[in-house]
This record gives sequence, C-alpha cells and structure tokens, in this order.
Amino acid sequence: MTSKKVVVGATVSVVLLAVLVIGIATVNWDDYTSSDVPVNNPDIDPDGPDSIYDENGDLKENSLAYAVFEKYGLVLVPLALLMFGAMIGGVCISREEVEGDDSD
Repeated sequence: MTSKKVVVGATVSVVLLAVLVIGIATVNWDDYTSSDVPVNNPDIDPDGPDSIYDENGDLKENSLAYAVFEKYGLVLVPLALLMFGAMIGGVCISREEVEGDDSD
C-alpha cells in the first residue's frame, strides 16, 4: 500500500513540475525585463480613462490582472494546488500521533 502512495505522489509531482516548466517556458520574458528602474504608479480612478477595463467590459491587455490571469494562468493553477497540498500535509503531519513512549 505504501509503494502505491509513493508512486502516485511521484507521478503527481512530475506532472506538476512539467506543467510549471511548460508554463514558465512559454512566457515571453522580454516583455517584463525591459526596465531595471522602478516606475512610480499613479493613483488610478477605477471609472476613469486609466481603468483596467475597456469599453466592452473586458480586461485591457496592458493591465496587471490580464497579465496574471491570462498569461500566467497555466502556472497559477498548479501552484495553488501545490500550496493547498502543502497546507493539508502540514496539518496532517502536525496531527500524527507519536508511536514512541516518552515517559523517562
């Protein structure tokens, strides 16, 4: 039974790693590494001309939300699953009962 769990865990790990590598490899990093100087971001009125939504109510392609969810969506889903699994694993490990006797 334990070897089956190891095989399933290893398979899931390899699949998640492959999805992450493919997601990172398909991004054009030149769009995000062209400036080494910090840029001051102005305060933006959500209903003004600098809104992240266009006239149709869709996200503009030059908005941060578009970049995160449209360009990096493939990377975010496996990361979210991995982080959720780590959280559940931490809870399970912290609830394990100790088999040894500490009554010295």
